[in-house]
Amino acid sequence: MEQRLFLGDEAIAQAAIDAGLSGVYSYPGTPSTEITEYIQHSVTAREKGIRSRWCTNEKTAMEAALGMSYAGKRALCCMKHVGLNVAADCFMNAAMSGIHGGMIIVTADDPSMHSSQNEQDNRVYGNFAMVPVLEPSSQQEAYDMVYEGFDLSEQTGYPVLLRITTRMAHSRAGVVLRPPLPERPVNCPADGRQRYILLPALARQRYKKLLAAQDVMTALSESSAYNRYFDAPDKRKGIITTGIAFNYLSENYPDGFEYPVLKICQYPLPVRWIRKLAGECGEIIVFEEGYPVVEGQLKGLLDTGRKVRGRLDGTLRRDGELTPDLVGEALGREIRAGYAIPEVVVQRPPALCQGCGHRDVYEALNEVLKEYEAPKVFSDIGCYTLGALPPFHAIDSCIDMGASITMAKGASDAGVYPSIAVIGDSTFTHSGMTGLLDCVNENSHVTIVISDNETTAMTGGQDSAGTGRIEAICEGIGVDRQHIRTFVPLKKNYGEMKTVIREEIDYRGVSVIIPRRECIQTLSRKKKKTNQQ
Repeated sequence: MEQRLFLGDEAIAQAAIDAGLSGVYSYPGTPSTEITEYIQHSVTAREKGIRSRWCTNEKTAMEAALGMSYAGKRALCCMKHVGLNVAADCFMNAAMSGIHGGMIIVTADDPSMHSSQNEQDNRVYGNFAMVPVLEPSSQQEAYDMVYEGFDLSEQTGYPVLLRITTRMAHSRAGVVLRPPLPERPVNCPADGRQRYILLPALARQRYKKLLAAQDVMTALSESSAYNRYFDAPDKRKGIITTGIAFNYLSENYPDGFEYPVLKICQYPLPVRWIRKLAGECGEIIVFEEGYPVVEGQLKGLLDTGRKVRGRLDGTLRRDGELTPDLVGEALGREIRAGYAIPEVVVQRPPALCQGCGHRDVYEALNEVLKEYEAPKVFSDIGCYTLGALPPFHAIDSCIDMGASITMAKGASDAGVYPSIAVIGDSTFTHSGMTGLLDCVNENSHVTIVISDNETTAMTGGQDSAGTGRIEAICEGIGVDRQHIRTFVPLKKNYGEMKTVIREEIDYRGVSVIIPRRECIQTLSRKKKKTNQQ
């Protein structure tokens, strides 16, 4: 059988193609981006006509995936962990309606916040929605879980949540491929109106079915090949580990486990195996990447006198990534000290690229704001968030996608002047348009800078949904055409930039400024590609 070297993200993408995928719906976000990019660049996916264009945000992505599932076809929906917050409305209610064609939702969590605002563990969402959750411990398992996960989704009638983390997404291993399956034909559900119209009377019936399905899901988890019990002679301890944490445990025991181990990679929790481990062993120690999800649930499954160790009791720290050394220390094993980082090596913080248009925007904005007593600049998620760092120190907030505009509105409502929002073109179409409508409806005194580099730059230069449409969108929402201003952010235009910013700050109403210059990185790649041709 064919074997390939894959990133975890690539293994997931290839498995979906091989499993008869009809469409992938996503918004780019590290560490999930490479899944959709792999499908976009796949010759096989192109020949099959698999739909793979980026969506405007995670909510639209999940709703479109559910629509494809409604039509009987297999759909993949991918996002980073905070993206599931955006898609949560559809996600929770898709668990009520159920699915028709197989539907897998990939959440790529980011413990230690390598490129994120928080460390949330989306297994919690899986428990919340009461749907099956898969958590691979290897790239091979990631491939197999997706290949088989569509069957699991169709067998249970519910979407399946696949939870990976940064290390799984961005590390490589050999993966054995399986035979490709054909795409499903269009086949809408015969009982669609009873399932997909969640009026209260119908939703109550669907909720009873979801509750009744929990026993089936648990039984499937208990018989799953991804949940394994490894016996060992020393029963003083029993170890429960999940997903990639199983690798960290295995690194500490290259010659075999010292204590019995229960590896959990499919949820709901396999209750029978947990009770077997607890019945045979003394204390239980839990190693899981992320929140103490399993550890917390054990409190309700086991007798109150059972000692359970993990993140909740301080055996492991609550924040940051799990590592083989942290696992070894918790087990009392001797850990070799690593190489110390020489003092001469100084960490270099991230910075806006030289030649980036955002630099010119912040320089002009900072210069103008010196003329005002107490200005506040509310920023957003994107490359331009680096305006918080030296030498600019230009922004006062960065909370979540789209929050710049609505926070600027709220601050203006409270009396802050000038109240300014800085948001990128992709983030604006992702989550900023509704906030702009709120501003227009109240004619709020805010100045909104949509810094347009014509791409989704922070995640690698994917297409931006608003390219070529920003002015039309703003005017359609209701911004006065005279106060939709554009300029090219370059040093030679510095005087014009400052004049436009000053005039729109002084305007008593909603104004939008659009500095537009293509991202220096995507422009460089385009030129390189042209020269190669």
